[in-house]
Amino acid sequence: MKKGLIIGLGILGFLAFMIFTLASWVMGSYNNMVTLNQGVEKVWGDVETAYQRRSDMIPNLMQTTKGYAEHEKGTFTAVTEARAKVGQIKLSANDLTPENLAKFNAAQGELSSALSKLMMIKEAYPELKADKLFVRLMDEVAGTENRINVARQRYNETAQEYNVTIKRFPGMLIAGFFNFKEKPYFKSEAGSEKAPKIDFSTPSGK
Repeated sequence: MKKGLIIGLGILGFLAFMIFTLASWVMGSYNNMVTLNQGVEKVWGDVETAYQRRSDMIPNLMQTTKGYAEHEKGTFTAVTEARAKVGQIKLSANDLTPENLAKFNAAQGELSSALSKLMMIKEAYPELKADKLFVRLMDEVAGTENRINVARQRYNETAQEYNVTIKRFPGMLIAGFFNFKEKPYFKSEAGSEKAPKIDFSTPSGK
């Protein structure tokens, strides 16, 4: 009788230990995924801040440029419309899907293209190229482009760590149960997904 009781208690103890161990693992895995997801949200916020900083510079840049290049209405219109389109896209870290990120990239890419054309107006207006405010704004935009690229790279690195964690077995079981979803990446090879770049160099022969 005592022997059977001891065996029963041993089995119950073992089961309790296993349940505790499993619960601890589930809790630890869940907390780790939450932490990594929060990291993705933070770096995505940095991406948005960098893009917003660029957008905030555009009115001053356009105003300065218009003072020397009043006839470049087509370029000014393109920049204004592209900036407005960017402002209409509100993408939170929780809404990051390949489709939503592609729309975000397309709008930002359109603004980058329009802004690049605006910056190149300086080649036709020597007085504009010599304007100290315009030169300072050019430098600030260039610095912001670097911030954007750095923020995008950090986002990709953080998203990769998060994605690897939720896709590996057995963590994928926890991720599936708690609905942790894969985050998309910024891509740099094709179309609207190419990292925004603005050419500040002077064309040859100028």
